[in-house]
This record gives sequence, structure tokens and C-alpha cells, in this order.
Amino acid sequence: MRKPIVFGNWKMNLDRAGSLGLVKGLKAALAGDSSVDAGVCPPFVYLDAVARELAGSAIALGAQDVYFESKGAFTGEVSAEMLLDVGCAYAIIGHSERRHVMGETDELINRKALAALKAGLKVILCVGELLAERDAGRTESVVERQLVQGLRQVAAESLAALVIAYEPVWAIGTGRNATAQQAGEVHAFIRGKIKELYGSAAAQALRIQYGGSVKPENTYELMSVPDVDGALVGGASLKVEIFAEIVKEAGRAAGRGV
Repeated sequence: MRKPIVFGNWKMNLDRAGSLGLVKGLKAALAGDSSVDAGVCPPFVYLDAVARELAGSAIALGAQDVYFESKGAFTGEVSAEMLLDVGCAYAIIGHSERRHVMGETDELINRKALAALKAGLKVILCVGELLAERDAGRTESVVERQLVQGLRQVAAESLAALVIAYEPVWAIGTGRNATAQQAGEVHAFIRGKIKELYGSAAAQALRIQYGGSVKPENTYELMSVPDVDGALVGGASLKVEIFAEIVKEAGRAAGRGV
């Protein structure tokens, strides 16, 4: 059985004191729980401080983005090597906000993924459709394009360092929630596409997170779906009690006991 993976994406929230306070609380709340791979993705400016606070815990550190060059005249960007240097193990790439607010293309996202994997970072690659695309029946075609283009030239041996996060953009802040069945259908589609690209063994080993308004009340149901292996959590990851409960519910759904 695939071990659940639950990451908190803090986005552009919290200050230094708030970030460190959240991490201290999570360390206490999740101490001794090895049933779920848990992690946090603070803003770049707090990565170093959060990494020091996380020392000795099982909570992983991730970045919210990464650039595809290792160094040079790229004002404002942060390389994979820099992220590794401050203790990051993961990087989120292709988040819906990077795609639809910052205008990132599939080609750019692919370059970032290749650079991060080459440097030794694990990658959380996000895919997902907009509300208009869902209503037009284009969910599978959009997700397939994002997957195929995002994974272009990614070698099979790199899949062990890859997590896919399905973000139904239409279920984030729109008042419309994805059901566990809807999430499961797209997760199954993603796994099927990975099977086509990389084979059955790779597809079965790959972990696919769900990222669409995850909260303690819906975590167990979502994580009970066979192809849903975890969650990429936004606003609900900013409170110790709420995020810790999501992690515990994910472990419970996996039948591992927490």
C-alpha cells in the first residue's frame, strides 16, 4: 500500500513568528506518527528558519516553486541547488496559481521539473482543470496535456522522486466542491496515463495527492478512495490543530492507525 503524503502549502501567508510557531505546534502534534509523510511549504524567505526549527523531526520541508537554472542573472528566482542548501527536500511545481495567476506554461513547468529532479529535489507536480474546462467536459484532455507536457523527458527512474497533485481549480473558492467520487475518477485517470507512459509498476507506486479545499471533515472520505494517496492542503494547513487532524485522518483512512 502506498504511504499517504500530506503537505501544507502556506502560500503567501504568515510572518516569521507565525511560521515558527506553526512548525513548533506541528512537531508536537505529529510526534511519533510515522503513518503519513507530512511536510510544509513556507514562503521562500522563511525556509531557512523553518528548516532549523524542523531539525530532528520527521516533517519534510518543501518550497512553493523553483527556477530551472542553477545560477546566473535571474533576479528574484531561486534555484533547486539553493533550496537543497537550506534543507528543502521537495518543491511544488505547476501549482494552479502559478499557471493561472502567474501565467506559467506547460513548457516552463517541465523545465522546472527536470531541473529540480536533476538537482536531487523531490517534485510535487500539480495538474488540474478550470471551472469552464470542467463544465465543457475537458477535464481529461486538460489533465492529460499537463501530465504529458510536464513529464516530457522525465526518466522512469525519476518517478520515485515524483508526486502528482490533482487540483480541481473549480473546487477552490468557488462554492462547488469535488466529491470523493469525482476526485477518484481523475486520480484513476492520472494513474492510467502514468501506466501508458511508464508502465504498470511505476503507475502503482506513484503517489497522487488531492488538492481542492481539503479539511478534516472530508479527509477520511477522500483518502478512502483507492487512487487518492494524500493531500496538498492550502488554508487548512495554517492552523496546527486543523492540519494535524488532516494528517491523522489520512493515516486512519489508509488503515495504518494513528
